[in-house]
Amino acid sequence: MKTQLIIAAACALSLATASVQAQSNVVTVYAADGLHDGSPSWFGNQFEAFTKATGVKVQYIEAGSSGVVDRLVKEKANVQADVLVTLPPFMQKAAATGMLQPYVPAGADKIAARDRDPKGLYIAMVYDYPSFVYNSAILKNPPKTYADLLAPQFKQKIQYSTPGQAGDGTALMLQVFHAYGSKQAGFDYLHKLQVNNLGPSPSTGKLTSLVNKGELYVANGDIQMNLLQLHDNPNVRMFFPAGPDGKRATFSLPYYIGLVSGAPHSANGKKLIDFLLSAPAQQEVSKLAFGLPARTDVHPTDSNFRAATAVLEGVDIWQPDWNQVLQDLQADIAAYNRAISSE
Repeated sequence: MKTQLIIAAACALSLATASVQAQSNVVTVYAADGLHDGSPSWFGNQFEAFTKATGVKVQYIEAGSSGVVDRLVKEKANVQADVLVTLPPFMQKAAATGMLQPYVPAGADKIAARDRDPKGLYIAMVYDYPSFVYNSAILKNPPKTYADLLAPQFKQKIQYSTPGQAGDGTALMLQVFHAYGSKQAGFDYLHKLQVNNLGPSPSTGKLTSLVNKGELYVANGDIQMNLLQLHDNPNVRMFFPAGPDGKRATFSLPYYIGLVSGAPHSANGKKLIDFLLSAPAQQEVSKLAFGLPARTDVHPTDSNFRAATAVLEGVDIWQPDWNQVLQDLQADIAAYNRAISSE
């Protein structure tokens, strides 16, 4: 009987060890949508190459920019993710709520200091910029200004993703603040725009197909996602409306990457972050995803890179203070909700 118990215990230990070893060959990524779109996709290709090089399988979970952070917070007592990829200010929110741990990846010195968290909690991986799309089959020319979007022809034909829920939606709110010179003027504009707004949308990606079909005339987006979607949405074109000063503007909205605090496979997470920030991986960002590489020593020459940079010609680039944006976000979202609901 004693011998049987020893054998049983040994078998149980063996099974437990095998289970742990099996689990050690994975890395789990929570990411905002965009970089896994298309076939082939940048994420898809890089994950496959990473697994081939390391033997580590990538488990990929996708949601909106805020959604992936909210999921991390809910799982704080039982952390499931190893790597987080999302847009600002939601990456800053993850850092502020203790969801990230410091890690300085290989090649970090090749990324601009402004795009690296001073505490090493996150770093820019792919550059992107907010934009708008319109249906070129219905509209002969894009709206030239934000004020043009208030025209009666756009009633219930405009939709933008919801600030506070979607990274691009939050970016639109910030861009309106910038265009109109103050938050109050921006809220006044969004109040006027509400009569033409079809309604809230927690995600941005699905809006492009609605514009292509003519169900919407205009929607918000970002250049990485929108350029990637043009092939399947032939009626869609991109534009940047001008503010009251006559200037068209946008800002850097990077996909940040960071190591999750308490990550069950932190060593694999570090390997994946290093891999995605490596020069060979960064060289493929524009070719497969229409994004722009974060590394300053990578200079793609492919047609997608040229298309992405061409879209930005003549558009002023400004830079938000993301920590300040995060600090003000709750109050700004409350003020936004009051603005769009008031008569």
